[in-house]
Amino acid sequence: MRLRPIYYLNVFAPVALVLKFIDASAPLIFFSSALAVIPAAGLMSNATEQLSARSGPGIAGLLNVTFGNAPELIIAFFALLDGLQEVVKASLVGSIIGNSLLVLGASMLAGGWSRTRQRFDRTAAQSHSGLLLVTATALMLPAVLALVSGQGLPAVGQTRHAYGGTLEHLSLVISLVMIAIYVAGLFFSLRTHRELFAPAREAPSDDNPPSVRRSIITLAGAGVLVGVMSELLVGSIEHTSHSIGLSQFFVGAFIVAIIGNAAEHYVAVVVAAKDKMDLAVNIAIGSSAQIGLFVAPVLVILSFAFGPAPMALVLNGYELAGLILAVLISTTLIADGESTWFEGVQLLGVYLLVGVLFYYA
Repeated sequence: MRLRPIYYLNVFAPVALVLKFIDASAPLIFFSSALAVIPAAGLMSNATEQLSARSGPGIAGLLNVTFGNAPELIIAFFALLDGLQEVVKASLVGSIIGNSLLVLGASMLAGGWSRTRQRFDRTAAQSHSGLLLVTATALMLPAVLALVSGQGLPAVGQTRHAYGGTLEHLSLVISLVMIAIYVAGLFFSLRTHRELFAPAREAPSDDNPPSVRRSIITLAGAGVLVGVMSELLVGSIEHTSHSIGLSQFFVGAFIVAIIGNAAEHYVAVVVAAKDKMDLAVNIAIGSSAQIGLFVAPVLVILSFAFGPAPMALVLNGYELAGLILAVLISTTLIADGESTWFEGVQLLGVYLLVGVLFYYA
Protein backbone atom coordinates (compact mmCIF):
# COMPACT_ATOMS: atom_id res chain seq x y z
CA MET A 1 0.00 0.00 0.00
CA ARG A 2 1.42 3.36 -1.01
CA LEU A 3 1.73 5.88 1.80
CA ARG A 4 0.63 9.47 1.38
CA PRO A 5 3.59 11.87 1.47
CA ILE A 6 2.31 13.52 4.68
CA TYR A 7 2.76 10.26 6.61
CA TYR A 8 6.53 10.51 6.28
CA LEU A 9 6.30 13.42 8.72
CA ASN A 10 5.63 10.88 11.50
CA VAL A 11 9.36 10.88 12.12
CA PHE A 12 8.99 14.27 13.83
CA ALA A 13 6.91 12.83 16.70
CA PRO A 14 9.85 11.12 18.49
CA VAL A 15 12.04 14.07 17.53
CA ALA A 16 9.68 16.47 19.33
CA LEU A 17 9.61 14.26 22.44
CA VAL A 18 13.40 14.05 22.53
CA LEU A 19 13.72 17.82 22.09
CA LYS A 20 11.31 18.38 24.97
CA PHE A 21 13.20 15.88 27.15
CA ILE A 22 16.55 17.59 26.59
CA ASP A 23 14.94 21.02 27.09
CA ALA A 24 15.78 22.27 23.58
CA SER A 25 14.80 25.71 22.31
CA ALA A 26 11.09 26.51 22.03
CA PRO A 27 11.08 27.02 18.22
CA LEU A 28 12.58 23.55 17.66
CA ILE A 29 9.94 21.94 19.89
CA PHE A 30 7.17 24.00 18.31
CA PHE A 31 7.95 23.23 14.67
CA SER A 32 8.81 19.54 15.23
CA SER A 33 5.57 18.95 17.17
CA ALA A 34 3.67 20.99 14.55
CA LEU A 35 4.97 18.78 11.75
CA ALA A 36 4.12 15.68 13.79
CA VAL A 37 0.49 16.80 14.14
CA ILE A 38 -0.01 16.77 10.35
CA PRO A 39 0.31 13.00 9.72
CA ALA A 40 -1.58 12.23 12.93
CA ALA A 41 -4.44 14.42 11.69
CA GLY A 42 -4.26 12.60 8.36
CA LEU A 43 -4.54 9.22 10.12
CA MET A 44 -7.60 10.45 12.05
CA SER A 45 -9.22 11.63 8.83
CA ASN A 46 -8.45 8.35 7.06
CA ALA A 47 -9.74 6.22 9.93
CA THR A 48 -12.93 8.29 10.10
CA GLU A 49 -13.48 7.74 6.35
CA GLN A 50 -13.00 3.99 6.76
CA LEU A 51 -15.49 3.83 9.64
CA SER A 52 -17.97 5.94 7.69
CA ALA A 53 -17.70 3.61 4.69
CA ARG A 54 -18.85 0.69 6.87
CA SER A 55 -21.74 2.56 8.46
CA GLY A 56 -24.95 4.20 7.35
CA PRO A 57 -25.20 7.90 6.51
CA GLY A 58 -26.45 8.79 10.02
CA ILE A 59 -23.45 7.20 11.75
CA ALA A 60 -21.14 8.65 9.10
CA GLY A 61 -22.47 12.12 9.86
CA LEU A 62 -21.98 11.60 13.59
CA LEU A 63 -18.40 10.45 13.00
CA ASN A 64 -17.78 13.48 10.82
CA VAL A 65 -19.04 15.82 13.57
CA THR A 66 -17.03 14.06 16.26
CA PHE A 67 -13.72 13.61 14.47
CA GLY A 68 -13.86 15.82 11.35
CA ASN A 69 -12.09 18.72 13.05
CA ALA A 70 -10.71 16.84 16.06
CA PRO A 71 -7.09 18.05 15.58
CA GLU A 72 -8.18 21.72 15.70
CA LEU A 73 -10.39 21.00 18.71
CA ILE A 74 -7.60 19.20 20.58
CA ILE A 75 -5.02 21.91 19.88
CA ALA A 76 -7.45 24.66 20.89
CA PHE A 77 -8.47 22.78 24.06
CA PHE A 78 -4.86 22.61 25.29
CA ALA A 79 -4.49 26.33 24.55
CA LEU A 80 -7.72 26.91 26.50
CA LEU A 81 -6.30 25.03 29.49
CA ASP A 82 -3.24 27.29 29.39
CA GLY A 83 -5.45 30.38 29.41
CA LEU A 84 -4.52 31.38 25.86
CA GLN A 85 -8.05 32.39 24.95
CA GLU A 86 -7.06 34.95 22.33
CA VAL A 87 -4.83 32.35 20.66
CA VAL A 88 -7.80 29.95 20.66
CA LYS A 89 -10.05 32.52 18.96
CA ALA A 90 -7.29 33.43 16.49
CA SER A 91 -6.82 29.76 15.54
CA LEU A 92 -10.58 29.30 15.07
CA VAL A 93 -10.90 32.37 12.85
CA GLY A 94 -7.69 31.41 11.07
CA SER A 95 -9.12 27.95 10.33
CA ILE A 96 -12.29 29.45 8.85
CA ILE A 97 -10.28 31.92 6.77
CA GLY A 98 -7.81 29.22 5.71
CA ASN A 99 -10.50 26.78 4.61
CA SER A 100 -12.56 29.44 2.82
CA LEU A 101 -9.65 31.10 1.02
CA LEU A 102 -6.50 28.94 1.03
CA VAL A 103 -8.05 25.47 0.67
CA LEU A 104 -10.85 26.49 -1.69
CA GLY A 105 -8.50 28.70 -3.70
CA ALA A 106 -5.80 26.03 -4.02
CA SER A 107 -8.48 23.47 -4.99
CA MET A 108 -9.90 25.74 -7.72
CA LEU A 109 -6.41 26.45 -9.03
CA ALA A 110 -5.33 22.79 -9.04
CA GLY A 111 -8.56 21.53 -10.57
CA GLY A 112 -9.12 24.32 -13.06
CA TRP A 113 -5.61 24.74 -14.43
CA SER A 114 -6.06 22.14 -17.16
CA ARG A 115 -9.81 22.66 -17.57
CA THR A 116 -11.97 25.50 -18.88
CA ARG A 117 -14.24 25.27 -15.83
CA GLN A 118 -15.34 22.85 -13.14
CA ARG A 119 -18.93 22.37 -12.06
CA PHE A 120 -20.41 21.37 -8.72
CA ASP A 121 -23.90 21.15 -7.24
CA ARG A 122 -25.23 24.66 -6.60
CA THR A 123 -27.82 23.63 -4.00
CA ALA A 124 -25.26 21.83 -1.84
CA ALA A 125 -22.78 24.71 -2.22
CA GLN A 126 -25.41 27.30 -1.30
CA SER A 127 -26.40 25.25 1.74
CA HIS A 128 -22.79 25.30 2.95
CA SER A 129 -22.58 29.01 2.12
CA GLY A 130 -25.68 29.67 4.20
CA LEU A 131 -24.12 27.91 7.18
CA LEU A 132 -20.94 29.92 6.70
CA LEU A 133 -22.89 33.19 6.63
CA VAL A 134 -24.72 32.15 9.80
CA THR A 135 -21.33 31.38 11.35
CA ALA A 136 -20.02 34.85 10.56
CA THR A 137 -23.19 36.47 11.91
CA ALA A 138 -23.05 34.53 15.19
CA LEU A 139 -19.35 35.24 15.72
CA MET A 140 -19.89 38.99 15.14
CA LEU A 141 -22.73 39.47 17.65
CA PRO A 142 -20.67 39.37 20.89
CA ALA A 143 -18.34 42.03 19.43
CA VAL A 144 -21.36 44.22 18.67
CA LEU A 145 -22.47 44.07 22.32
CA ALA A 146 -18.92 44.71 23.53
CA LEU A 147 -18.63 47.83 21.36
CA VAL A 148 -22.10 49.20 22.16
CA SER A 149 -21.58 48.69 25.89
CA GLY A 150 -18.24 50.53 25.71
CA GLN A 151 -16.04 47.56 26.69
CA GLY A 152 -14.12 47.56 23.42
CA LEU A 153 -12.55 44.69 21.52
CA PRO A 154 -9.60 42.60 22.76
CA ALA A 155 -6.13 43.83 21.82
CA VAL A 156 -3.89 41.76 19.58
CA GLY A 157 -1.19 41.25 22.19
CA GLN A 158 -3.52 40.05 24.94
CA THR A 159 -3.57 36.49 26.24
CA ARG A 160 -7.04 36.76 27.75
CA HIS A 161 -9.55 39.62 28.01
CA ALA A 162 -11.98 39.42 30.94
CA TYR A 163 -15.43 40.67 29.88
CA GLY A 164 -17.56 39.60 32.84
CA GLY A 165 -20.80 37.70 33.13
CA THR A 166 -22.98 39.36 30.50
CA LEU A 167 -20.79 38.69 27.46
CA GLU A 168 -19.77 35.27 28.76
CA HIS A 169 -23.41 34.25 29.14
CA LEU A 170 -24.28 35.73 25.72
CA SER A 171 -21.45 33.65 24.21
CA LEU A 172 -22.85 30.55 25.90
CA VAL A 173 -26.38 31.16 24.58
CA ILE A 174 -25.03 31.88 21.07
CA SER A 175 -22.97 28.68 21.24
CA LEU A 176 -26.03 26.59 22.09
CA VAL A 177 -27.98 28.13 19.20
CA MET A 178 -25.04 27.53 16.82
CA ILE A 179 -24.86 23.86 17.78
CA ALA A 180 -28.63 23.51 17.24
CA ILE A 181 -28.31 25.06 13.77
CA TYR A 182 -25.44 22.73 12.94
CA VAL A 183 -27.41 19.67 14.05
CA ALA A 184 -30.34 20.83 11.89
CA GLY A 185 -27.92 21.22 8.98
CA LEU A 186 -26.77 17.64 9.48
CA PHE A 187 -30.37 16.43 9.46
CA PHE A 188 -30.94 18.38 6.23
CA SER A 189 -27.88 16.98 4.45
CA LEU A 190 -28.05 13.43 5.78
CA ARG A 191 -31.78 12.76 5.87
CA THR A 192 -34.31 15.07 4.21
CA HIS A 193 -32.09 16.19 1.27
CA ARG A 194 -29.49 13.44 1.29
CA GLU A 195 -29.57 12.95 -2.48
CA LEU A 196 -28.27 16.48 -3.05
CA PHE A 197 -25.16 15.82 -1.00
CA ALA A 198 -24.40 12.29 -2.17
CA PRO A 199 -21.75 13.37 -4.72
CA ALA A 200 -19.98 15.49 -2.11
CA ARG A 201 -19.84 12.58 0.31
CA GLU A 202 -18.49 10.07 -2.15
CA ALA A 203 -15.70 8.13 -0.51
CA PRO A 204 -12.66 6.65 -2.25
CA SER A 205 -13.30 3.05 -3.31
CA ASP A 206 -11.42 0.33 -1.48
CA ASP A 207 -11.83 -3.31 -2.40
CA ASN A 208 -10.53 -4.48 0.98
CA PRO A 209 -11.22 -1.79 3.59
CA PRO A 210 -9.72 -2.23 7.08
CA SER A 211 -11.87 -3.77 9.78
CA VAL A 212 -13.86 -1.61 12.19
CA ARG A 213 -11.61 -2.68 15.06
CA ARG A 214 -8.47 -1.69 13.19
CA SER A 215 -9.98 1.66 12.19
CA ILE A 216 -10.99 2.39 15.80
CA ILE A 217 -7.50 1.50 17.08
CA THR A 218 -5.96 3.76 14.42
CA LEU A 219 -8.34 6.57 15.33
CA ALA A 220 -7.60 6.24 19.06
CA GLY A 221 -3.84 6.04 18.53
CA ALA A 222 -3.83 9.06 16.21
CA GLY A 223 -5.97 10.98 18.70
CA VAL A 224 -3.49 10.29 21.51
CA LEU A 225 -0.60 11.35 19.28
CA VAL A 226 -2.40 14.58 18.32
CA GLY A 227 -3.05 15.25 22.00
CA VAL A 228 0.59 14.74 23.04
CA MET A 229 1.96 16.80 20.18
CA SER A 230 -0.66 19.50 20.76
CA GLU A 231 0.43 19.86 24.38
CA LEU A 232 4.04 20.35 23.25
CA LEU A 233 2.92 22.74 20.51
CA VAL A 234 0.79 24.93 22.78
CA GLY A 235 3.34 24.90 25.56
CA SER A 236 5.99 26.39 23.27
CA ILE A 237 3.85 29.01 21.48
CA GLU A 238 4.71 31.94 23.73
CA HIS A 239 8.49 31.51 23.68
CA THR A 240 8.48 30.59 19.98
CA SER A 241 6.58 33.74 19.00
CA HIS A 242 9.13 35.88 20.84
CA SER A 243 12.08 33.98 19.37
CA ILE A 244 10.99 34.21 15.72
CA GLY A 245 9.61 37.75 15.99
CA LEU A 246 5.96 36.92 15.31
CA SER A 247 2.99 37.73 17.53
CA GLN A 248 1.04 34.94 19.21
CA PHE A 249 -1.91 36.32 17.26
CA PHE A 250 -0.26 35.62 13.88
CA VAL A 251 1.06 32.24 15.04
CA GLY A 252 -2.43 31.20 16.17
CA ALA A 253 -4.31 32.55 13.16
CA PHE A 254 -2.01 31.21 10.46
CA ILE A 255 0.63 28.72 11.58
CA VAL A 256 -1.47 26.78 14.11
CA ALA A 257 -4.59 27.00 11.91
CA ILE A 258 -2.76 25.65 8.85
CA ILE A 259 -1.21 22.82 10.88
CA GLY A 260 -4.56 21.69 12.27
CA ASN A 261 -6.13 21.65 8.80
CA ALA A 262 -3.15 20.34 6.82
CA ALA A 263 -4.58 16.87 6.20
CA GLU A 264 -7.87 18.31 4.90
CA HIS A 265 -5.97 20.83 2.76
CA TYR A 266 -4.09 18.00 1.09
CA VAL A 267 -7.20 15.89 0.42
CA ALA A 268 -9.20 18.83 -0.99
CA VAL A 269 -6.51 19.81 -3.49
CA VAL A 270 -5.96 16.19 -4.60
CA VAL A 271 -9.66 15.50 -5.23
CA ALA A 272 -10.08 18.85 -7.02
CA ALA A 273 -7.23 17.93 -9.35
CA LYS A 274 -9.19 14.73 -10.13
CA ASP A 275 -12.20 16.89 -11.10
CA LYS A 276 -14.19 16.03 -7.96
CA MET A 277 -15.02 19.62 -7.16
CA ASP A 278 -18.17 18.72 -5.21
CA LEU A 279 -16.02 16.97 -2.63
CA ALA A 280 -13.44 19.77 -2.58
CA VAL A 281 -16.11 22.43 -1.95
CA ASN A 282 -17.65 20.23 0.74
CA ILE A 283 -14.29 19.90 2.50
CA ALA A 284 -13.40 23.60 2.29
CA ILE A 285 -16.70 25.36 2.98
CA GLY A 286 -18.26 22.54 5.00
CA SER A 287 -15.24 22.38 7.30
CA SER A 288 -15.31 26.15 7.78
CA ALA A 289 -18.95 25.98 8.85
CA GLN A 290 -18.21 23.05 11.13
CA ILE A 291 -15.44 24.98 12.91
CA GLY A 292 -17.71 27.99 13.44
CA LEU A 293 -20.93 26.17 14.31
CA PHE A 294 -19.53 23.20 16.22
CA VAL A 295 -15.89 23.51 17.31
CA ALA A 296 -16.07 27.13 18.54
CA PRO A 297 -19.29 26.60 20.56
CA VAL A 298 -17.92 23.39 22.11
CA LEU A 299 -14.81 25.27 23.23
CA VAL A 300 -16.95 28.04 24.76
CA ILE A 301 -18.94 25.43 26.69
CA LEU A 302 -15.75 23.65 27.79
CA SER A 303 -14.28 26.95 28.99
CA PHE A 304 -16.97 27.11 31.69
CA ALA A 305 -15.61 23.85 33.15
CA PHE A 306 -11.92 24.06 32.24
CA GLY A 307 -9.35 26.81 32.06
CA PRO A 308 -8.91 29.92 34.17
CA ALA A 309 -12.22 31.56 33.15
CA PRO A 310 -15.12 31.27 30.66
CA MET A 311 -14.25 32.41 27.14
CA ALA A 312 -16.32 35.20 25.63
CA LEU A 313 -16.60 34.91 21.83
CA VAL A 314 -15.54 38.51 21.28
CA LEU A 315 -13.21 38.77 18.27
CA ASN A 316 -10.74 41.59 17.72
CA GLY A 317 -11.04 43.99 14.79
CA TYR A 318 -8.56 42.14 12.57
CA GLU A 319 -10.33 38.82 13.09
CA LEU A 320 -13.70 40.38 12.30
CA ALA A 321 -12.35 41.96 9.10
CA GLY A 322 -10.68 38.74 7.94
CA LEU A 323 -13.75 36.67 8.75
CA ILE A 324 -16.16 38.96 6.90
CA LEU A 325 -13.93 39.23 3.81
CA ALA A 326 -13.31 35.47 3.65
CA VAL A 327 -16.97 34.56 3.98
CA LEU A 328 -18.19 37.16 1.47
CA ILE A 329 -15.71 36.38 -1.31
CA SER A 330 -15.85 32.58 -0.95
CA THR A 331 -19.66 32.41 -0.86
CA THR A 332 -19.88 34.80 -3.82
CA LEU A 333 -17.51 32.77 -6.00
CA ILE A 334 -19.23 29.42 -5.43
CA ALA A 335 -22.78 30.78 -5.85
CA ASP A 336 -22.93 29.93 -9.59
CA GLY A 337 -21.90 26.29 -9.16
CA GLU A 338 -18.81 26.74 -11.36
CA SER A 339 -15.15 27.53 -10.77
CA THR A 340 -12.05 28.41 -12.79
CA TRP A 341 -8.37 28.54 -11.95
CA PHE A 342 -8.46 32.35 -11.94
CA GLU A 343 -11.09 32.34 -9.19
CA GLY A 344 -8.66 30.22 -7.21
CA VAL A 345 -5.96 32.83 -7.74
CA GLN A 346 -8.33 35.51 -6.45
CA LEU A 347 -9.03 33.55 -3.26
CA LEU A 348 -5.33 32.87 -2.70
CA GLY A 349 -4.58 36.55 -3.27
CA VAL A 350 -7.08 37.62 -0.62
CA TYR A 351 -5.63 35.04 1.79
CA LEU A 352 -2.17 36.52 1.21
CA LEU A 353 -3.49 40.05 1.81
CA VAL A 354 -5.20 39.02 5.05
CA GLY A 355 -1.97 37.32 6.10
CA VAL A 356 0.00 40.53 5.50
CA LEU A 357 -2.56 42.47 7.55
CA PHE A 358 -2.32 40.00 10.43
CA TYR A 359 1.47 40.11 10.27
CA TYR A 360 1.55 43.87 10.76
CA ALA A 361 -1.24 43.82 13.38
